[in-house]
Amino acid sequence: MRHRLYILSLLVFLLTGCAAAPVQIQSQLSAVEAVQGNADAGFAKVTEPREFVFPRDHGPHGEYATEWWYYTGNLDTADNRHFGFQLTFFRFGLSPDAPERPSDWATSNLYMAHFALTDVAGNQFYAFDRFSRAGAGLAGATGDPQFRVWLDDWSAEGGGADGLPMRLRAAEGEVAIDLTLEGGKPVVLQGPGGVSQKSATPGNASYYYSMTRMPTSGTISINGQQFQVTGNSWLDREFGTSALEQGAVGWDWFAIQLDDGRDLMLAQLRRADGSATYAIGTLVAADGTPRYLTPTDFTLDATATWRSPRSNAEYPSGWRIQIPSAQLDLTVTPYIEDQELVLTVTYWEGAARVAGSHSGQAYVELTGYGEQGDVRVR
Repeated sequence: MRHRLYILSLLVFLLTGCAAAPVQIQSQLSAVEAVQGNADAGFAKVTEPREFVFPRDHGPHGEYATEWWYYTGNLDTADNRHFGFQLTFFRFGLSPDAPERPSDWATSNLYMAHFALTDVAGNQFYAFDRFSRAGAGLAGATGDPQFRVWLDDWSAEGGGADGLPMRLRAAEGEVAIDLTLEGGKPVVLQGPGGVSQKSATPGNASYYYSMTRMPTSGTISINGQQFQVTGNSWLDREFGTSALEQGAVGWDWFAIQLDDGRDLMLAQLRRADGSATYAIGTLVAADGTPRYLTPTDFTLDATATWRSPRSNAEYPSGWRIQIPSAQLDLTVTPYIEDQELVLTVTYWEGAARVAGSHSGQAYVELTGYGEQGDVRVR
């Protein structure tokens, strides 16, 4: 639901000394244990609606334990070569207070970023991750007077008074993006007052807003070849201090842009047997008006599966989505099956096409399907 309660339970950073590189220590903590432990560290809870102000709220909210800037998009060249991209930044709070130690290396926050690119014509998927403390300018975020979030030379930044347009830049080896995202539709609050519940438990929620259809242009580079692309991107912003309910192991999340101008966010948290513990959705009209969906408003059924040759996880690989009250009966199919990010944490996220009663594009995220799936909680 783009409620990514991003848990860095596989990472422990070296926060003392002068070394620039973080030390990574693997553990077997589950996401549930990690979130619940962190939630008691004095961070604020989301319990009531708030007023959002931009560009300030594009920036960090250190009083909450977790936060993310999540960009995805479907882009095409003039001759219809299709690409999907993901550029995401995550802040993980160690403490809501400023560091006590007077040092450039001292920090209260860790950052993680993921960069992925789907080349449909080449049947290739590329994925990379990075980590850093927020000290010494290595990573961080600002919202006022200008929006920027960065980790090394991967960045997203806004140029105008409201943080728009936004420019995304990331490069790793022979793969790079340099994209400009316009505002498109108004900001959509994902839940009344921006409060997105993760369960029926009060306070188990996050503040969540999206920019669901951002006209995008720029360049994609792969192995020395540069492509001029245009299309639409989707930004999810979320911050809060909450946990998966006991019994939940992961989630399925969909960001859908229909050709008739409507956009759709759907998400469900799942138990190990595949049943949903909680589900939410928002249908955004062409003029930007949101309609919040309850679990009785829609059905979400997997129609195919794909097994990863690397992680051995079996993921859904096709879906049927029905919203009778909106006359929607959609099929969602990945552009290529293998869009699994096998990084410090392993999950599936990728570009998909939409057909059925309406056509369009989508991005889908799936977690909790493999042995590491409980490490990363949305």
